[in-house]
Amino acid sequence: MQQWLAEIAYDTTSGPKRVTESFYMPTINDVRREIAKRGAYVLSIRPYARSPLERMLARSAWWQVQLLRGIQFRSMSASPGVAFWKMINSETNPRRQNILAPAREALSQGLGVMDALKSLNIFEHNTLAILAASEKANKLSEGIPYAIESITQKRKNSAKIKGTMAWLGFDVFSILQGMLWGKDVVLKYFHEHAPKDPTKLEEFNRVVFNLELTWDALIYFAFAMAGFMIWCIASFWANRGKNDFTAARVVRKIPLVGGYMRDLGFADSMTAAARMLRGNVPIADTMKQASQATSMPDVTAYWLKCHEDLQRGVSMGMALDREPLSKAERLELATLSDLAQVATIMESIAEMRNQGAKTKNTLIVWLAFFLTALFLLAGFGSAIFALTVMNMSMDSMVTDMMGT
Repeated sequence: MQQWLAEIAYDTTSGPKRVTESFYMPTINDVRREIAKRGAYVLSIRPYARSPLERMLARSAWWQVQLLRGIQFRSMSASPGVAFWKMINSETNPRRQNILAPAREALSQGLGVMDALKSLNIFEHNTLAILAASEKANKLSEGIPYAIESITQKRKNSAKIKGTMAWLGFDVFSILQGMLWGKDVVLKYFHEHAPKDPTKLEEFNRVVFNLELTWDALIYFAFAMAGFMIWCIASFWANRGKNDFTAARVVRKIPLVGGYMRDLGFADSMTAAARMLRGNVPIADTMKQASQATSMPDVTAYWLKCHEDLQRGVSMGMALDREPLSKAERLELATLSDLAQVATIMESIAEMRNQGAKTKNTLIVWLAFFLTALFLLAGFGSAIFALTVMNMSMDSMVTDMMGT
């Protein structure tokens, strides 16, 4: 599906009328057919791309929370689909109208509220999974607070990591700037005041070479890490809402970070599955929906394999008891004796995964502090190391002045 902006003309009693309308359809030919059905004429059609400001607004946690709260408030007197339609039609801000245009088109074509929310391409998988689980249980308005809580919690975790990285980045930038600006000056001074004694000159050259090599290594490493982090941030921002992309695959291979993302993936999918089961959604549909609750491939594969085993007649406990669940989680599943217990056990696993994610989040922050401290230590250590070279230069100068 693609959002299109079409300039069209209508025949009116006062003459032709030119207007610009937004369409959310698969191809440009579908847009032409829709315009023809209205008895209008196509002047131009072009794909619509959101401006950077619109993308920033649409993907902000604040906008997502306000959107869901608006649907929840209006759902008290109407169905969620009608509530969302009224909310879109009552919007007067042109920028927000552009953001909501795909949802308006989806609803006007008779699609459901979940299809409309997905068409916006602004929500993460876990948020959509919570909402979809609630909709399948016919309790979408009750599931919205859980989705808002999930968005808020992730925003807090992200703010904690971003704040830490910003502070540490400032420290590293300060040291790096000092090395960049001072390297050539210091090394030039050393070379101009090298000892005259051949024995000391050999040691002096070796020390200066090691110092220059250390500074170059620190500078190149800092630039490489900065480039990698900027690429990851930009890629995650640009591909938000997508299942898989290069930066995500690279980040998942980082041991601690990959484990953190896996814990969040299981926590979100288990929570969504438990809500659907409590809403009497069939177990097969629950597993299919839970597999879409995360972008982690191994978590998605877990639910799909469980669904496949259930289709082959394997018991519920045996189907769920598989890797990459931990030993403690599999022991809980081993106690399963009744289908009514499944939702409770899934909620328990989700809680354990949430706790594990919080622990890993803290470890990531402290590890960042530790690695930054190592970088700063190397920077300060090399500066202290430079003092020994300076002493050798000063000794050479004093010797030259005394004529000895």
